[in-house]
Amino acid sequence: MTLPQEQFDELLQRTALASLFYYPEIAVDDGDYTLQNDIEYCLEPVTALDSEDLDELRAAVGRVITNPSAHRAELIELVIELAPEPTGE
Repeated sequence: MTLPQEQFDELLQRTALASLFYYPEIAVDDGDYTLQNDIEYCLEPVTALDSEDLDELRAAVGRVITNPSAHRAELIELVIELAPEPTGE
């Protein structure tokens, strides 16, 4: 299933925001925090994708949140693969 580019843009924006606020001790400092909640928040715009694609994105988003510098290229490549071709507007 192809989703509009805007939904993938929202995924990337949410992931960037989650990674800005993540730090390793957050689970200790905030007993209600879970990385899984952040991942699910980031994936909300693209939940209509098939489960295999969502699983790949879920893993990539989790890695980007916890270590953006090491994994952002992987997420960008995956989004480019899943997003529709640009229309040239």
